Amino acid sequence: MTCCASIASSLHEPGPRRPGVDEIALASRDLGNGLRQITLSVPDMRCGACMALLESTLGRHPEVHMARANLTAKRVTIHWQAENGSPPDFAALIGTIGYTAVLPAEGRDQPDGEVSGLLRALAVAGFCSMNIMVLSVSVWAGADPATRQTLHLMSAALALPAVIYSGATFYRSAWRALVHGRANMDVPVSIGVLLSFGLSVYDTFAEGRQAYFEASTSLLFVLLVGRTLDHLMRRKAHSAATALAEMMPKGANVIRADGRIEYVPLNEIAPGTHTLIAAGDRIPADGTILSGLTELDRSLLTGESRWTSVGPGEKVRAGELNVGRPLTVEATAMPADSILAEIHGMLEAVEGGRSQYRLLVDRAARLYAPIVHSLSVLTFIQWFVMTRDVHLALTTSISVLIIACPCALGLAVPMVQVVAARKLFKHGVVARDGAALERLAEIDTVVFDKTGTLTQCEPTLLSGNWVGPLEFSLAASLARYSSHPMSTAIAAYASRREPQALALDDVREVPGSGLEASFDGQIYRLGRAAWATGGQGEDWTAAASTVVLTRQAEILASFVFGESLRVGSAQAVQFLKSRGIAVQMLTGDAPEAARAVAKEVGIDTVRSAALPKDKAKTIEALRDSGRKALMIGDGINDAVALKAAHVAMAPASGSDIGRSAADFILLSGGMDGVEIAITTAGRAAALVRQNFALAIVYNACSIPLALLGYVNPLIAAIAMSSSSILVVANAMRLEIDRTPPERNLGRISGLVGARQ
Repeated sequence: MTCCASIASSLHEPGPRRPGVDEIALASRDLGNGLRQITLSVPDMRCGACMALLESTLGRHPEVHMARANLTAKRVTIHWQAENGSPPDFAALIGTIGYTAVLPAEGRDQPDGEVSGLLRALAVAGFCSMNIMVLSVSVWAGADPATRQTLHLMSAALALPAVIYSGATFYRSAWRALVHGRANMDVPVSIGVLLSFGLSVYDTFAEGRQAYFEASTSLLFVLLVGRTLDHLMRRKAHSAATALAEMMPKGANVIRADGRIEYVPLNEIAPGTHTLIAAGDRIPADGTILSGLTELDRSLLTGESRWTSVGPGEKVRAGELNVGRPLTVEATAMPADSILAEIHGMLEAVEGGRSQYRLLVDRAARLYAPIVHSLSVLTFIQWFVMTRDVHLALTTSISVLIIACPCALGLAVPMVQVVAARKLFKHGVVARDGAALERLAEIDTVVFDKTGTLTQCEPTLLSGNWVGPLEFSLAASLARYSSHPMSTAIAAYASRREPQALALDDVREVPGSGLEASFDGQIYRLGRAAWATGGQGEDWTAAASTVVLTRQAEILASFVFGESLRVGSAQAVQFLKSRGIAVQMLTGDAPEAARAVAKEVGIDTVRSAALPKDKAKTIEALRDSGRKALMIGDGINDAVALKAAHVAMAPASGSDIGRSAADFILLSGGMDGVEIAITTAGRAAALVRQNFALAIVYNACSIPLALLGYVNPLIAAIAMSSSSILVVANAMRLEIDRTPPERNLGRISGLVGARQ
């Protein structure tokens, strides 16, 4: 009774609170044209079958226009028609099929808690299973009846916590399915575990020769290994849309009609609102500058590393960073209508791809439950009719349930993915989503961003010339007064040469132009050539840029900046071309800079001055034409394209949003990881196919033997475990390093413009 009560209580654990209709209405977002959107967290979602069931159930509701489940985030997004003003009770509707729906804030931490629970259950099952196996050795060796009885009782005591605690995750899932009139893969697993344990308890107290406690515990252990590995891989995938939302401004300083400055939430900013943007703040909404001169860092939207000078009358966009002086900006649109909000919406729309192989496992799982149940029932009936022995018929039926358990099938994908992820990490590549390995093996096109991907993020000082030591000291002293990337580079270069520190007077920075100061009664300028020379020098429009030091328009020193290629960029492009993979560049930078870098690394197809939505459209066009593209980018402006691509990579030095949107992170600081990732993904895909073949052959050979009565539950558990071990051993072959000997891949970094 204690066992049954414990299991029953585990099936009815208190869960998260279900939101009411009013809460759903408040949490919904207006999409226009009477459509509204709500996102609900569904912690119980575990596989593609769950996704399909949720989408089909919600999709049948007459007020629902679209329902899309995201397995990685364990969320479902619903678009519904707000004709009556009140939404349907989506939480109750989801509850009718056995799932719990909560608002995202309440279910945010659920996946981590689930993994912790699985690890604890795995530890209990492993401990119990190993110790029961040790005790069983004496039974198999021919222990006398009294000793055998004692060992069986000890095995029963060890099996009890595993059956109750470790099996609870399967019982809950099976119970939810059964009470809603459906069956999933956990139903036959639960029946097999409980029946084999119950039969073993009966045989123990009936002083039978055999008991099969190791069958139920080892079955739980192997299944939990596969499920835990799968969840650990999924937990690495983080929502880029969530990361971007956390980065967006939560409010802004608004200038009221009476001159008061008041901080208000973002949703209170409307067209015509005057906002004060301090240095270091992001623009909260698209608008027009009313007063102030400054520089903006627009890399979030364009990827361009150079700051842009702006003044009164110029347009600014939400998300741009003010790096100079305070601005007064008049909003021309709601924050929800900005390009930044558009990026966030596009990320939510494309987030959460589906893996071909995982869908294959899910289809097999949907077929597995009814087929195995039917075989087990037919086996029981057949053997009972033939022998009139209930015990023998039940034993054979349990053997069919256990031997047909899809442990090998469940381990086929996650085991290969974990081994591949470990190998990639040793080579400086982090795989954030195991399913992306499958997609990476299928690519036929690679699209590179430029700034921060093929090149370093910050401009590189290529060369410097000056009239004499005094002029060099003046330039170094002026540069220390600014945090501009080019000034920082000059100051860092000068610090290695230890120039004389000079006392400058009346130092001021002209945003977008440079620095001006007085020394010995003379005015010196360090900055853009066109500004410092009074219009005589060339502007920053090419791949290489020049900063000059002048006195009364006379150039005393010059510093040439360019973009430094990332380590291994040219070699990565060469490798891709050797594999027959098409290579393109897609950048928000100016055409001249884009063409210079493309020529340096060997890329022929270039698209420049592309906004985030342009990048996403380019990737979508490739997808629509049947191409499977790998996007490699680093910035927030690349995030939508990264998510829309078949698979995505980002360097570790990129933005948080770019890394969140990517499937692979390159830790080494170069592009060397592209080759090892693609090579490893190809081998992993081959091993997954082999593991599926092994699992199919195992079932084709073992199930007929069980049906004919040649297998008892113990042998069934051993056979099931052996097939799982075989799959694991095959996956471990990926550890054998077939990469060529260490080559100096890209250790010599090319400098764009250095040869010009």
